[in-house]
Amino acid sequence: MSNRNLLIAFEEYLHIHKALEKNSIKSYLSDLEQLQSHFHKQDLLKLKTADIFSFLVAFENKRTLNRKLSSINAFYDFCHKFEFSNNSINIPMAKVPRNLPKYLSFEEIQTGLKLVDRSNLLGLRDYALILFLYASGCRISEALLAKREEIHNGWLKIRFAKGQKERIVPLAPVAIEALEAYLKAASLQSEQIWLNYKGEPLSRISAFKIVKKYLGVSPHVLRHSFASALILGGADLRVVQDLLGHSSLETTQIYTHIQQQNLADTMHKYHPLA
Repeated sequence: MSNRNLLIAFEEYLHIHKALEKNSIKSYLSDLEQLQSHFHKQDLLKLKTADIFSFLVAFENKRTLNRKLSSINAFYDFCHKFEFSNNSINIPMAKVPRNLPKYLSFEEIQTGLKLVDRSNLLGLRDYALILFLYASGCRISEALLAKREEIHNGWLKIRFAKGQKERIVPLAPVAIEALEAYLKAASLQSEQIWLNYKGEPLSRISAFKIVKKYLGVSPHVLRHSFASALILGGADLRVVQDLLGHSSLETTQIYTHIQQQNLADTMHKYHPLA
Protein backbone atom coordinates (compact mmCIF):
# COMPACT_ATOMS: atom_id res chain seq x y z
CA MET A 1 0.00 0.00 0.00
CA SER A 2 1.28 3.49 -0.83
CA ASN A 3 2.19 5.99 1.89
CA ARG A 4 -0.72 8.19 0.80
CA ASN A 5 -3.30 5.43 1.15
CA LEU A 6 -1.78 4.31 4.44
CA LEU A 7 -2.08 7.81 5.90
CA ILE A 8 -5.67 8.11 4.66
CA ALA A 9 -6.51 4.79 6.36
CA PHE A 10 -4.70 5.91 9.53
CA GLU A 11 -6.61 9.20 9.54
CA GLU A 12 -9.90 7.31 9.30
CA TYR A 13 -8.78 5.00 12.13
CA LEU A 14 -7.99 7.96 14.40
CA HIS A 15 -11.32 9.58 13.61
CA ILE A 16 -13.63 6.56 13.88
CA HIS A 17 -11.90 4.12 16.25
CA LYS A 18 -10.01 6.52 18.49
CA ALA A 19 -12.52 9.41 18.30
CA LEU A 20 -9.73 11.99 18.35
CA GLU A 21 -10.38 15.66 17.73
CA LYS A 22 -9.59 17.20 14.35
CA ASN A 23 -6.64 19.15 15.72
CA SER A 24 -5.12 16.00 17.26
CA ILE A 25 -5.52 14.07 14.01
CA LYS A 26 -3.98 16.94 12.08
CA SER A 27 -1.00 16.92 14.47
CA TYR A 28 -0.50 13.15 14.04
CA LEU A 29 -0.56 13.39 10.26
CA SER A 30 1.77 16.39 10.25
CA ASP A 31 4.35 14.44 12.25
CA LEU A 32 4.11 11.48 9.89
CA GLU A 33 4.42 13.69 6.82
CA GLN A 34 7.55 15.16 8.38
CA LEU A 35 8.90 11.64 8.87
CA GLN A 36 8.05 10.82 5.27
CA SER A 37 9.80 13.95 3.99
CA HIS A 38 12.90 13.15 6.02
CA PHE A 39 13.27 9.89 4.10
CA HIS A 40 12.35 11.49 0.76
CA LYS A 41 8.94 9.78 0.63
CA GLN A 42 10.43 6.34 1.02
CA ASP A 43 7.95 3.56 1.85
CA LEU A 44 7.13 4.07 5.55
CA LEU A 45 6.56 0.34 6.03
CA LYS A 46 10.18 -0.38 5.10
CA LEU A 47 11.63 1.84 7.82
CA LYS A 48 13.34 0.17 10.77
CA THR A 49 13.66 1.31 14.38
CA ALA A 50 17.19 2.56 13.65
CA ASP A 51 15.80 4.73 10.83
CA ILE A 52 13.24 6.25 13.19
CA PHE A 53 16.00 7.06 15.69
CA SER A 54 17.96 8.85 12.96
CA PHE A 55 14.91 11.06 12.39
CA LEU A 56 14.29 11.70 16.09
CA VAL A 57 17.82 12.85 16.98
CA ALA A 58 17.03 16.26 15.49
CA PHE A 59 14.55 17.02 18.30
CA GLU A 60 16.34 18.14 21.46
CA ASN A 61 13.19 19.27 23.27
CA LYS A 62 11.87 16.18 25.03
CA ARG A 63 8.24 17.26 24.87
CA THR A 64 8.48 17.76 21.10
CA LEU A 65 10.32 14.46 20.82
CA ASN A 66 7.58 12.64 22.72
CA ARG A 67 4.88 14.18 20.57
CA LYS A 68 6.63 12.88 17.45
CA LEU A 69 7.07 9.49 19.12
CA SER A 70 3.40 9.33 20.07
CA SER A 71 2.40 9.85 16.45
CA ILE A 72 4.96 7.39 15.10
CA ASN A 73 4.19 4.65 17.63
CA ALA A 74 0.45 5.03 17.04
CA PHE A 75 0.94 4.76 13.28
CA TYR A 76 3.08 1.62 13.40
CA ASP A 77 0.79 0.05 15.98
CA PHE A 78 -2.09 0.67 13.56
CA CYS A 79 -0.11 -0.86 10.68
CA HIS A 80 0.75 -3.95 12.74
CA LYS A 81 -2.77 -4.34 14.15
CA PHE A 82 -4.37 -4.28 10.70
CA GLU A 83 -1.60 -6.42 9.17
CA PHE A 84 -0.23 -3.84 6.79
CA SER A 85 3.17 -4.68 8.26
CA ASN A 86 4.79 -7.49 10.23
CA ASN A 87 7.15 -5.05 11.93
CA SER A 88 6.13 -3.76 15.34
CA ILE A 89 7.87 -0.46 16.08
CA ASN A 90 7.33 0.90 19.59
CA ILE A 91 9.95 3.27 20.96
CA PRO A 92 9.80 4.24 24.67
CA MET A 93 9.04 7.86 25.46
CA ALA A 94 11.73 10.18 26.79
CA LYS A 95 11.45 11.03 30.48
CA VAL A 96 10.28 14.61 30.95
CA PRO A 97 10.38 16.38 34.34
CA ARG A 98 6.80 16.99 35.42
CA ASN A 99 5.85 20.56 36.17
CA LEU A 100 3.08 21.30 38.61
CA PRO A 101 -0.07 22.11 36.64
CA LYS A 102 -1.09 25.73 36.87
CA TYR A 103 -4.37 26.21 38.71
CA LEU A 104 -6.49 28.95 40.28
CA SER A 105 -7.92 29.04 43.79
CA PHE A 106 -11.65 29.37 44.31
CA GLU A 107 -11.08 32.94 45.53
CA GLU A 108 -9.23 33.84 42.31
CA ILE A 109 -12.07 32.42 40.21
CA GLN A 110 -14.63 34.34 42.26
CA THR A 111 -12.67 37.55 41.72
CA GLY A 112 -12.73 36.99 37.96
CA LEU A 113 -16.44 36.19 37.95
CA LYS A 114 -17.21 39.51 39.63
CA LEU A 115 -15.93 41.22 36.49
CA VAL A 116 -18.64 39.66 34.32
CA ASP A 117 -21.53 41.96 33.40
CA ARG A 118 -24.58 39.70 33.72
CA SER A 119 -27.05 42.34 32.56
CA ASN A 120 -26.84 41.01 28.99
CA LEU A 121 -27.00 37.64 27.26
CA LEU A 122 -23.29 37.32 26.46
CA GLY A 123 -22.39 38.16 30.04
CA LEU A 124 -24.76 35.48 31.31
CA ARG A 125 -23.16 33.03 28.88
CA ASP A 126 -19.60 33.90 29.91
CA TYR A 127 -20.45 33.61 33.60
CA ALA A 128 -22.18 30.26 33.08
CA LEU A 129 -19.36 28.89 30.90
CA ILE A 130 -16.66 29.65 33.47
CA LEU A 131 -18.67 28.05 36.26
CA PHE A 132 -19.53 25.08 34.02
CA LEU A 133 -15.86 24.41 33.28
CA TYR A 134 -14.81 24.80 36.91
CA ALA A 135 -17.70 22.70 38.24
CA SER A 136 -17.34 19.83 35.78
CA GLY A 137 -13.62 19.58 35.06
CA CYS A 138 -14.50 19.22 31.36
CA ARG A 139 -12.02 19.59 28.58
CA ILE A 140 -13.04 22.63 26.56
CA SER A 141 -13.79 20.40 23.55
CA GLU A 142 -16.18 18.33 25.68
CA ALA A 143 -17.89 21.43 27.06
CA LEU A 144 -18.45 22.98 23.65
CA LEU A 145 -20.04 19.76 22.33
CA ALA A 146 -22.40 19.45 25.31
CA LYS A 147 -26.12 19.48 24.53
CA ARG A 148 -29.05 20.49 26.71
CA GLU A 149 -30.41 16.96 26.87
CA GLU A 150 -27.14 15.74 28.37
CA ILE A 151 -27.76 17.64 31.62
CA HIS A 152 -30.33 15.93 33.80
CA ASN A 153 -31.05 16.17 37.54
CA GLY A 154 -27.77 17.92 38.21
CA TRP A 155 -25.63 15.44 36.23
CA LEU A 156 -23.74 16.01 33.01
CA LYS A 157 -23.24 13.14 30.58
CA ILE A 158 -20.08 13.62 28.55
CA ARG A 159 -20.48 11.62 25.34
CA PHE A 160 -17.63 13.00 23.29
CA ALA A 161 -14.83 12.40 25.75
CA LYS A 162 -11.27 11.84 24.59
CA GLY A 163 -10.66 8.27 23.52
CA GLN A 164 -14.34 7.58 22.87
CA LYS A 165 -15.17 7.15 26.56
CA GLU A 166 -18.41 8.28 28.15
CA ARG A 167 -18.58 9.53 31.70
CA ILE A 168 -21.07 11.25 34.00
CA VAL A 169 -20.12 14.06 36.38
CA PRO A 170 -22.23 15.97 38.92
CA LEU A 171 -22.62 19.74 38.50
CA ALA A 172 -22.69 22.11 41.46
CA PRO A 173 -26.06 23.87 42.02
CA VAL A 174 -24.47 27.31 41.48
CA ALA A 175 -23.26 26.21 38.03
CA ILE A 176 -26.70 24.83 37.14
CA GLU A 177 -28.37 28.07 38.26
CA ALA A 178 -26.02 30.13 36.10
CA LEU A 179 -26.61 27.79 33.17
CA GLU A 180 -30.40 27.98 33.53
CA ALA A 181 -30.29 31.78 33.71
CA TYR A 182 -28.28 31.87 30.49
CA LEU A 183 -30.49 29.37 28.64
CA LYS A 184 -33.66 31.17 29.74
CA ALA A 185 -32.33 34.49 28.44
CA ALA A 186 -31.09 32.91 25.21
CA SER A 187 -34.42 31.20 24.42
CA LEU A 188 -32.82 29.55 21.39
CA GLN A 189 -33.86 26.27 19.81
CA SER A 190 -30.34 24.93 19.25
CA GLU A 191 -29.42 21.63 20.90
CA GLN A 192 -25.95 23.06 21.58
CA ILE A 193 -25.56 24.94 24.85
CA TRP A 194 -22.73 27.33 24.09
CA LEU A 195 -23.45 29.72 21.23
CA ASN A 196 -21.93 32.94 19.92
CA TYR A 197 -23.79 36.19 19.32
CA LYS A 198 -24.99 34.87 15.95
CA GLY A 199 -26.59 31.83 17.55
CA GLU A 200 -23.90 29.54 16.11
CA PRO A 201 -21.81 27.03 18.10
CA LEU A 202 -19.09 28.75 20.10
CA SER A 203 -15.57 28.08 18.79
CA ARG A 204 -12.57 27.00 20.86
CA ILE A 205 -10.86 30.31 20.11
CA SER A 206 -13.86 32.29 21.37
CA ALA A 207 -14.08 30.15 24.52
CA PHE A 208 -10.36 30.70 25.12
CA LYS A 209 -10.83 34.47 24.79
CA ILE A 210 -13.74 34.45 27.24
CA VAL A 211 -11.83 32.65 29.99
CA LYS A 212 -8.68 34.66 29.30
CA LYS A 213 -10.61 37.93 29.53
CA TYR A 214 -11.89 37.33 33.05
CA LEU A 215 -9.36 34.95 34.59
CA GLY A 216 -6.19 35.55 32.58
CA VAL A 217 -5.73 31.83 31.89
CA SER A 218 -6.73 29.21 29.34
CA PRO A 219 -9.85 27.03 29.78
CA HIS A 220 -7.61 24.04 30.52
CA VAL A 221 -6.41 25.76 33.71
CA LEU A 222 -10.00 25.54 34.98
CA ARG A 223 -9.80 21.76 34.49
CA HIS A 224 -6.60 21.74 36.57
CA SER A 225 -8.32 23.99 39.13
CA PHE A 226 -11.23 21.54 39.39
CA ALA A 227 -8.90 18.60 40.02
CA SER A 228 -6.65 20.54 42.38
CA ALA A 229 -9.61 21.69 44.50
CA LEU A 230 -10.75 18.08 44.88
CA ILE A 231 -7.29 16.78 45.79
CA LEU A 232 -6.67 19.56 48.31
CA GLY A 233 -10.10 18.83 49.76
CA GLY A 234 -9.10 15.22 50.36
CA ALA A 235 -10.81 13.47 47.43
CA ASP A 236 -9.70 9.96 46.51
CA LEU A 237 -7.34 9.96 43.55
CA ARG A 238 -9.32 7.29 41.69
CA VAL A 239 -12.51 9.33 42.01
CA VAL A 240 -10.70 12.32 40.51
CA GLN A 241 -9.43 10.04 37.74
CA ASP A 242 -13.00 9.01 36.89
CA LEU A 243 -14.28 12.59 36.97
CA LEU A 244 -11.51 13.78 34.66
CA GLY A 245 -11.88 10.81 32.32
CA HIS A 246 -8.21 9.79 32.56
CA SER A 247 -7.55 6.31 31.21
CA SER A 248 -4.52 5.91 33.47
CA LEU A 249 -4.15 6.74 37.16
CA GLU A 250 -0.59 7.82 36.39
CA THR A 251 -1.95 10.85 34.53
CA THR A 252 -3.99 11.88 37.57
CA GLN A 253 -1.11 11.41 40.00
CA ILE A 254 0.45 14.72 38.99
CA TYR A 255 -2.13 16.37 41.24
CA THR A 256 -0.72 14.63 44.31
CA HIS A 257 2.27 16.97 43.95
CA ILE A 258 -0.10 19.86 44.61
CA GLN A 259 -1.27 18.17 47.80
CA GLN A 260 2.34 17.65 48.90
CA GLN A 261 3.24 21.23 48.08
CA ASN A 262 0.22 22.45 50.06
CA LEU A 263 1.30 20.40 53.08
CA ALA A 264 4.84 21.78 52.79
CA ASP A 265 3.58 25.38 52.53
CA THR A 266 1.35 24.89 55.58
CA MET A 267 4.26 23.42 57.55
CA HIS A 268 6.57 26.27 56.65
CA LYS A 269 3.94 28.86 57.50
CA TYR A 270 2.74 27.57 60.85
CA HIS A 271 5.42 25.33 62.41
CA PRO A 272 7.69 27.19 64.87
CA LEU A 273 10.79 25.42 63.56
CA ALA A 274 10.10 26.20 59.91
